[in-house]
Amino acid sequence: MSLSGPSDVFTLGRGNTSSENDDDYQGKDLGSRVSGRNSISSNRMSSSSPRGSCTSSTFSQLSILSLSPVVSNGYLSGAVFEPKKTRKSKRKPWSRKRMVVGLAVLLGFLFLMNSWMLSRIQEAGGARGYIKVKFLKANSSTLFIREELQKLGRWKKPQKTIYARLLAKAAHAMAEGESKPEPKDLWVEPYIRASSWTPCANARDWEPSEGKNGYIMVTANGGINQQRVAVCNAVAVARLLNATLVLPKFMYSSVWRDASQFGDIYQEDHFINYLKPDIPIVKELPKELQSLDLEAIGSVVSDVDVVKEAKPSFYLKYILPILHLNRVVHFVGFGNRLASDPIPYQLQRLRCRCNFHALRFVPKIQEAGALLIQRMRQNDTGLGHLDNYLVGPFAQSQKKGQRVRATKTSRYLALHLRFEIDMVAHSLCEFGGGEEEMRELEAYRKVHFPALVELKKTKKFPSPAVLRSEGLCPLTPEETVLMLAALGFNRRTHIYLAGAHIYGGNSRLASLTTLFPNLVTKESLLSSTEIEPFANFSSQLAALDFIVCTAADAFAMTDSGSQFSSLIAGYRIYYGGGKMPTIRPNKRRLADIFLKNNTIEWKVFETRVRKAVRQNKRVFSRPVGRSVYRYPRCRDCMCSSD
Repeated sequence: MSLSGPSDVFTLGRGNTSSENDDDYQGKDLGSRVSGRNSISSNRMSSSSPRGSCTSSTFSQLSILSLSPVVSNGYLSGAVFEPKKTRKSKRKPWSRKRMVVGLAVLLGFLFLMNSWMLSRIQEAGGARGYIKVKFLKANSSTLFIREELQKLGRWKKPQKTIYARLLAKAAHAMAEGESKPEPKDLWVEPYIRASSWTPCANARDWEPSEGKNGYIMVTANGGINQQRVAVCNAVAVARLLNATLVLPKFMYSSVWRDASQFGDIYQEDHFINYLKPDIPIVKELPKELQSLDLEAIGSVVSDVDVVKEAKPSFYLKYILPILHLNRVVHFVGFGNRLASDPIPYQLQRLRCRCNFHALRFVPKIQEAGALLIQRMRQNDTGLGHLDNYLVGPFAQSQKKGQRVRATKTSRYLALHLRFEIDMVAHSLCEFGGGEEEMRELEAYRKVHFPALVELKKTKKFPSPAVLRSEGLCPLTPEETVLMLAALGFNRRTHIYLAGAHIYGGNSRLASLTTLFPNLVTKESLLSSTEIEPFANFSSQLAALDFIVCTAADAFAMTDSGSQFSSLIAGYRIYYGGGKMPTIRPNKRRLADIFLKNNTIEWKVFETRVRKAVRQNKRVFSRPVGRSVYRYPRCRDCMCSSD
């Protein structure tokens, strides 16, 4: 499992995608029209981040491209040729011819190099089984990509891209822009408005619950993102029903293949003690209740029994009587089963308090997370805005007079590239792979999304072209790199890549790693000894991605409906103090821009992309019905000075 939210499913009928358990679009997504039990997560593919970067040869190609002369008025700009003076200040004919021939050879060479670099972007799938990656100098190595897609033959043929023209223009613009400053708003939020919101979910004005009505047990399914939401919702339900919460458990899945429990990821004692003024929490049921056959007495409540976005009245009407009768209720598969609105103010605040204050990673994860942050910042000793909240005592110690945040040279961008095969297959979109791609994705659907396959036989879905025009298709790596280049990130930018295995492997990642060679993953930053304790625990690996992405100077998502991206964006809002920008693409507007990729000029493309992204950076309070975990700017979670 990874931070990508492996059980995220794609939403039809809206401008954004959504996770299966995402609070933002529940009840209206495609997943709600098919059996939730048939939805598959991509944990096997999420146990490590996508691995890909450019070869050193590709790096040199781009460097050469940056030196390409620009022809202006028949002369090479920047190239000054001063003829040698003869005694009579006249050039010999043979010397003039030699200069013309040399110039022609030089232009031909540069043309060939540009063509070669472009072909490398288009046909990077030639390498089998691995790609070389350019990492930070502190930890350079080679990554090996081992994906399920190898079985499907994805590596046999080079991957063509429909954006070859725009990628070439992006490469040229980035090479020319080496000396240009980045846009002023690239690494910042609208500070004045954003900084007016401050965290205050820790404030309480109610008496502790006695929990006398019985015990609430929860076994959460899904990945770390769904589990986190389930835990916070369970805390609110326990308070609502005046019950005692038993420390949550996490469901083991043959797909996730992670036996991690609550105590392997979060600090149990901190969780229990921090929420003691709200609800009583115990580590296990009393002995007299442990022998009960909960299923036989009707105390087991599955996710099928509880509607999505259930209102508090549902629990009071249907669950409280069971609790009174049997003294215990066990929620199995409990996830996004509590509405965002309407809900009592104090109960909403309790959910925020749980998410932003009570859930703290265990020291083992904090230590590795701090190490990753330190290496992303090039060992800069500055203290980031969120470091203390994420890694606690392992944050860099702040010295007197030391700057609060890292310098420009050590700042980094975190990118969540949501382009795993489950996302791609469930979207019903096309990505330029032709008949072979269609067969691959349909075969995957038959195994992992059988309900969707059956639904397609009886229901007419929009065509792939319509889905793309509506912004319902995940951004490809090629579209992502074009977006980042248009926003003004230069090729020296250090990028931390989070997410699961990318569909298409190295051929899909080639454009990203070519234009942004300083791209790394947790596997590249940590040594084999450092990452070994987490190797077989995808949830713990996902926690590392969560830490590094949340602490980043800027965070970019490619799917605003992803639950992983939503949780990170909310955390950055809550603790960021108006200094932690998040880039949320408007995929519908971007789709219209990308549609003109064969004709649009780079300057126009750049302007339109910046405008589309800038509109999603504006500061606003939580919309009604939206998740408090994603939009904490509301009186339930934060306080505003406006």
